[in-house]
Amino acid sequence: MSAAPETDLLVLAGEVRAGRVRAEQVLEGVLDDIAARDGDFNCFTAVFAEEARAQARRVDADVRAGRPAGPLAGVPFGVKNLFDVAGAVTLAGSKIRRQQPPAQADATLVRRLKDSGAILVGALNMDEFAYGFSTENAHYGATRNPHDPERIAGGSSGGSAAAVAAGLLPLTLGSDTNGSIRVPAAMCGVYGMKPTFGRLSRAGAFPFVSSLDHVGHFARSVRDLAAAYDLMQGEDAADPACAGAPEAAALPGLDEPIEGLRIGVLDGWFLDGASDEVLEGLEQAASGLKAVRGVRLPEVDRARAAAYCITAAEGANLHLPDLATRPHDFDAATRDRLLAGALMPAAVVLQAQRFRTWFQVQVVRIFEDFDVLLAPTTVCTAPRIGQVTMSFKGRETPIRPNLGVYTQPLSFIGLPVVAAPVNRPGMPVGVQIVTRPWAEALGLRVANHLERAGVLAAARLEAA
Repeated sequence: MSAAPETDLLVLAGEVRAGRVRAEQVLEGVLDDIAARDGDFNCFTAVFAEEARAQARRVDADVRAGRPAGPLAGVPFGVKNLFDVAGAVTLAGSKIRRQQPPAQADATLVRRLKDSGAILVGALNMDEFAYGFSTENAHYGATRNPHDPERIAGGSSGGSAAAVAAGLLPLTLGSDTNGSIRVPAAMCGVYGMKPTFGRLSRAGAFPFVSSLDHVGHFARSVRDLAAAYDLMQGEDAADPACAGAPEAAALPGLDEPIEGLRIGVLDGWFLDGASDEVLEGLEQAASGLKAVRGVRLPEVDRARAAAYCITAAEGANLHLPDLATRPHDFDAATRDRLLAGALMPAAVVLQAQRFRTWFQVQVVRIFEDFDVLLAPTTVCTAPRIGQVTMSFKGRETPIRPNLGVYTQPLSFIGLPVVAAPVNRPGMPVGVQIVTRPWAEALGLRVANHLERAGVLAAARLEAA
């Protein structure tokens, strides 16, 4: 593996703006690569070739005419297929939504990236309605891990992570309710970002659990992650959670030193049951930061349980009409969990919400003593496709609902997290770099420090 980033979105865009590379040339190379290799990975559910070509022609025309072409001029990107794309049906990984009318407008983040000059190439595979951690989709097939096609890519944003890991795209969008960006980022060996709840607009992204849903992105370097993050920020009245969110650019301060930062490593719940590879990766990152070990969050097991209850109940409520009239059109695993959520007593959900408020207060107190917290992302490396259980805490445990045991308690209270790949041999593992709300720039700065030191790096394909 190499510590050097393989892509730089801003450099590519600079080459396009300078006229040394044409956006159309870049795009045709990407489309050819997808046609040749995506059959091995099953990342894409749709490729918008003609629309992308029209976008690329406009970028090149702007460059020739001396007009501003945008900070991401000519950069190709893709989106998890729950983001609205004008003229396309928003599937959200389902069969049920195939008969819906096409979206009338792009989702806010899609529009902002297009406005920056980026070229939308296609929509990417996911778990049905984002309810899963494996991207083994009953309708569109499993997305395969580029580092071992016999293994899962993680989920629910598995197509987005795998497309970046395979080198098919340098930038993709995903969503994260309980870990759906962070889990596939770790398993595919790329960077992922789940910002503070309300930082990036969810307008035009099909919901799963409105009170927990986040949107974010994947890239192969910290600098790329920061550049895209800065361009997607901004208030959006179309998403009430995003109204009034403060803006804080990350890219300008990325290279600032980290001396003086108080960095801790979460233990207890966040170490119990982790594989040796995962623990070794966490120690590698912690040692690179001289972090304090032994930091504990209170009642993390209850936080995870409460998040699980809220997820099931809110998710089920959204799909009640289809559960009542078209139950057999769901992925069976998704349907059964949604039905269980529909039957959950209201008192349980109420208690979960009350506990959420208490837990948030306790974690805020932890950030009085620490600026950054580290935790593993997943309990193990990517399981095999079709594998039902994994060894966890000495017993066989179902994979699909439990790959997010280390991610769920953090998104439960909306904390920002950079999911970062550890530079080590073998199947990828990742760490979570967690900061207080609205401090994404700090997490990115710490990740950049570790990347420059060679501790973090996007995993390279063996054939590369």
